[in-house]
Amino acid sequence: MRAVSHTPSLRRAPVQRRSAERLARILDACAGLLDEVGYDDLSTRAVAERAGVPIGSVYRFFSNKRQMADALAERNLERFTDRVTDRLTVTGDRGWRHAMDVVLDTYLDMKRTAPGFSLVDFGNQIPVGARRAEPNHRVADRLTAMLSGYLGRPADDDLRRTFLVAVETADALVDLAFRVAPEGDEKVIAELRALLRAYLARVLD
Repeated sequence: MRAVSHTPSLRRAPVQRRSAERLARILDACAGLLDEVGYDDLSTRAVAERAGVPIGSVYRFFSNKRQMADALAERNLERFTDRVTDRLTVTGDRGWRHAMDVVLDTYLDMKRTAPGFSLVDFGNQIPVGARRAEPNHRVADRLTAMLSGYLGRPADDDLRRTFLVAVETADALVDLAFRVAPEGDEKVIAELRALLRAYLARVLD
């Protein structure tokens, strides 16, 4: 998995490999501590101790824990994109329904297993409980760029709007599924999958 090499959340982008590896350890520590103590009790000092780096190394990259969580969210999006791309490359062209399942299943897998993801995901939960539009726009932009060729459609405003509606819908219902059950209520997820298929069929068929 690649680390965040350049992101707006960083005070300074890593140049050397050692610096990039140190940044990756800091973000890994941040993710683990988010699961253990939550965002409110997260501290840069605790992250430095968990990562095994001087506190100055954390401040070299981040001014505060919010920037650190933002960078983790951006790394999550990179990893999500990489996993979807890899899975679609392996399975080949099997149509938009398969692509939709890969996107949704990859997100659900990260929601269940990736450290810190349940609190941060792609930025929608920073600070915890808040909902901001920008992360979903970034996800829609990424899906448009990634899937337009796979779907044989131009990466235009219509396709981007389609993905934005799908992402916003999935975001709300996945949130509901994980409020109903810790691992995500399968019946709610099944309703989400059916809803997305019905909506996307109107646009992509």
